[in-house]
Amino acid sequence: MTENRLHKDTLVVHEGYDSKSHQGSLAVPLYQTSTFEFETAKQGENRFSGVEEGPIYSRLGNPTVRVLEDRMTALEHGKGTLAFGSGMAAVSSILVHLTKTGDHILCSRGIYGCTFGLLSTMEEKYNITHDLIQMRTEEEIEKAIRPETVCIYIETPINPTMELVDLYAVAAVAKRHGLRVVVDNTFSSPYLQNPLTIGADFVLHSATKYINGHGDVIAGLLVGNDKEEIEQIRMSIQKDYGGIISPFDAWLLIRGLKTMSVRMERHTSNAEKLVNYIKGHPLVEETFYPFDVDNPQYDIAKRQMSAGGGLISFTIKGGQESAQLFMDSLSLIKIAVSLGDAETLIQHPATMTHSVVPEDDRLAMGISNSLLRLSVGLEYADDLIKDLEGAFEKLEKVNDGKKIK
Repeated sequence: MTENRLHKDTLVVHEGYDSKSHQGSLAVPLYQTSTFEFETAKQGENRFSGVEEGPIYSRLGNPTVRVLEDRMTALEHGKGTLAFGSGMAAVSSILVHLTKTGDHILCSRGIYGCTFGLLSTMEEKYNITHDLIQMRTEEEIEKAIRPETVCIYIETPINPTMELVDLYAVAAVAKRHGLRVVVDNTFSSPYLQNPLTIGADFVLHSATKYINGHGDVIAGLLVGNDKEEIEQIRMSIQKDYGGIISPFDAWLLIRGLKTMSVRMERHTSNAEKLVNYIKGHPLVEETFYPFDVDNPQYDIAKRQMSAGGGLISFTIKGGQESAQLFMDSLSLIKIAVSLGDAETLIQHPATMTHSVVPEDDRLAMGISNSLLRLSVGLEYADDLIKDLEGAFEKLEKVNDGKKIK
């Protein structure tokens, strides 16, 4: 099977698995084993030398994990995939692979808090520097490139501001300057956006989120457009650093992927209903959603995404105190970090996911104390709106007619 012949809705169910090779098991079997027996000593020698393909040891490869990797390769239109024990294991592995002491990484101005922490550590310990810029135009990107720049690392949509980066502009600049492009595609999932088809070299995911979809796995994925390079990373960075995924977690991700198409449709339709309600409320200052027609980056969203997805960010009048009171007043919507779960989740980035970022840097990223991030789940949309209404009403009562600035 190839992605050229099958739609994504079919790939998420079938790609990378032939039941005839597994005694007819309709579900992908769970190979919960650390090592594999060789028929002969020669076979063991051949597999270690690469003459013969086949499993050796689960840190080097596992049949269950391989199904997940092959399925993700097809979904992202790539050439190879590596599965990791966390999203940050995927982030750190690709950055270690691409850089050496003295190199420079150009980043989108907004990035996940732990990615920011990793980049800070790389700069402090290994003199691998970075700059965060807005990347609004090709000229702005080119101006920030240094002689020692080796890659461009971006999120789009950006966590948590939902700001977009024009992938076509980044790819064009990178091609002119011989730079590698890494895109964190977590917020979109491969169902809504495929950066490799636009010119990126690597795409990564926190598979904890939309890939899994059920809030019960921590995992990461890295997809590349060069199979040989992906295998090099497998047999060097991943093998030696050990950031592998367990077969059971891979099995759970395979199961989650089967429903990703229908989940993403529901996440998106619910988000569209909620954003239309939120943006009209008098206590809301700004609303950020890629497919909002009032979003100044709407044209970019339409060009590189097929839909807006399930994430909404918005700012509450009254700053951090009002934002936290609003969260505490919700009942159906849960206060929790992460996203992409069946449950709708809300969090306060300034004090939670991005609290590691120094205040000046955080504000430069657009993460104010009044910003909230809402991961819209699979519940009935009207029930979610009622929950939001109740929280807004409580906030209004507490303020008791006082002017909120």
